[in-house]
Amino acid sequence: MYAEALNTYQVIVKNKMFSNAGRLKVNMGNIYLKQRNYSKAIKFYRMALDQIPSVHKEMRIKIMQNIGVTFIKTGQYSDAINSFEHIMSMAPNLKAGFNLILSYFAVGDRDKMKKAFQKLIAVPLEIDEDDKYISPSDDPHTNLVIEAIKNDHLRQMERERKAMAEKYIMTAAKLIAPVIETSFAVGYDWCVEVVKASQYVELANDLEINKAITYLRQKDFNQAVETLKMFEKKDSRVKSAAATNLSFLYYLENEFTQASSYADLAVNSDRYNPSALTNKGNTVFANGDYEKAAEFYKEALRNDSSCTEALYNIGLTYKRLNRLDEALDCFLKLHAILRNSAQVLYQIANVYELMEDPNQAIEWLMQLISVVPTDSRALSKLGELYDSEGDKSQAFQYYYESYRYFPSNIEVIEWLGAYYIDTQFCEKAIQYFERASLIQPTQVKWQLMVASCFRRSGNYQKALDTYKEIHRKFPENVECLRFLVRLCTDIGLKEVQEYATKLKRLEKMKEIREQRIKSGRDSSGGSRGRREGSAGSGDGQNCSASSKGERLSAKLRALPGTNEPYESSSNKEIDASYVDPLGPQAERPKTAAKKRIDEDDFADEELGDDLLPE
Repeated sequence: MYAEALNTYQVIVKNKMFSNAGRLKVNMGNIYLKQRNYSKAIKFYRMALDQIPSVHKEMRIKIMQNIGVTFIKTGQYSDAINSFEHIMSMAPNLKAGFNLILSYFAVGDRDKMKKAFQKLIAVPLEIDEDDKYISPSDDPHTNLVIEAIKNDHLRQMERERKAMAEKYIMTAAKLIAPVIETSFAVGYDWCVEVVKASQYVELANDLEINKAITYLRQKDFNQAVETLKMFEKKDSRVKSAAATNLSFLYYLENEFTQASSYADLAVNSDRYNPSALTNKGNTVFANGDYEKAAEFYKEALRNDSSCTEALYNIGLTYKRLNRLDEALDCFLKLHAILRNSAQVLYQIANVYELMEDPNQAIEWLMQLISVVPTDSRALSKLGELYDSEGDKSQAFQYYYESYRYFPSNIEVIEWLGAYYIDTQFCEKAIQYFERASLIQPTQVKWQLMVASCFRRSGNYQKALDTYKEIHRKFPENVECLRFLVRLCTDIGLKEVQEYATKLKRLEKMKEIREQRIKSGRDSSGGSRGRREGSAGSGDGQNCSASSKGERLSAKLRALPGTNEPYESSSNKEIDASYVDPLGPQAERPKTAAKKRIDEDDFADEELGDDLLPE
């Protein structure tokens, strides 16, 4: 209730008999600061500063600090610098030193940044050394006293103060290192030398590791590796941290031997380092020894129950071992920790799908698209599940959304085209097959489907033109010639004889080739048979495409096929490229295009560990 508080304070401070008006004006300044009324905040802070006696040095320093922070919020960095410099000259403290560095960074003064960093390093911590908590003798009374004070409130406060100091110094070094010298590496080296000469000498190693991580952010992997390798002879904690990062780097580069050796070094240096154990598990996982990998991940979790990478990787490992119930248990635990992780939501949905529970899989995928609503792979997976459940309208909705966000997925395009053919809207199917022919211009089946859609919708002239264009590009395609003969016959064009002659010649050549292949296999099965076999693929591009695993969906296969005899009076229509040599769609293996968001896609990311050591 800021307005009421301000009114009450105003009544009190107007009373001349009240001697502590200055302190209340600090409160009024704080309220204006929270209301983002910075000019009034500064005004009341300055009034408070005037009214508080100089003997209250600590209070005056705190007010000046508030003034400096307010100037930073308004972008008046020069005024902020004046306030913080005064504080650092009178009573230096960590917050003022850090804010002074920020202000100099904002105005871009390199030399002053260096001096401010040195002032920050020199701020006295005023805490006892750790040696105080080590018993100098075997006196039981002394030991009891030390045991009592080892973790009391005062000791906890000292730890917090030291942790805060280290945080300020590390953050300041990371901020100024890239700008105080000609390159960030030289800047980091300067910061490291200053830290080494101070009471925070143990922070020098952490700064060196941060230097390596900065190299990583700049995509300079070689320099990062070189920097990290310098720690191989350091003390065990730093050595373990560096070796963990090296193992992670080599793992990302698929150099599993190197990754394994550095993971071993990290584990041997610090057996309780969960990141090191996770990376060791990753290298074992990459070699296919999933049981052993699971053991490393379990040990990492025993050392640190919050190691989400290890828990995620155990789930992947159980999935590989087909222990789906245990995998699901891991991912559900992880979901309780990482509520909005897209990878975890997908893995839960995928496990339910493997367990043949499509309703649960759909439910978790719905949660996934609420987190990543534009993920085309998740949307197409939803469409696929609804399609398998027989809900064509919902399947169409999600396939269409997937196409909208990523209009180059052949399988989604194929499904949408087949859907429109199935629902007798051939004109709408044309745009999808035309896009497919743009993506795969050497696959004749898409162009044949475009022509077929024109013919089905009654646009015979456009169909004829399309078939002629296909024949020009693929002169040995039998299906195209069959349709040209039929259309020319029905329309009454003179070219019918020319196309019919070509068709007969191609069919004869095909028959001869098949006989040669058969005789070659029967005799020796040697190179001649293979050569003739490759030459015998001239009956159309769609045949070679089928051999590579390219196929149309079950819907398209259900349409009339090319194996029907050509009769101009036939009631059934002849269509092209509908024969699928791979059998029903449900039995075919997933292609690379379909396997978008499977566990292998996250191997580099989730099977690794954080580069930033905590």
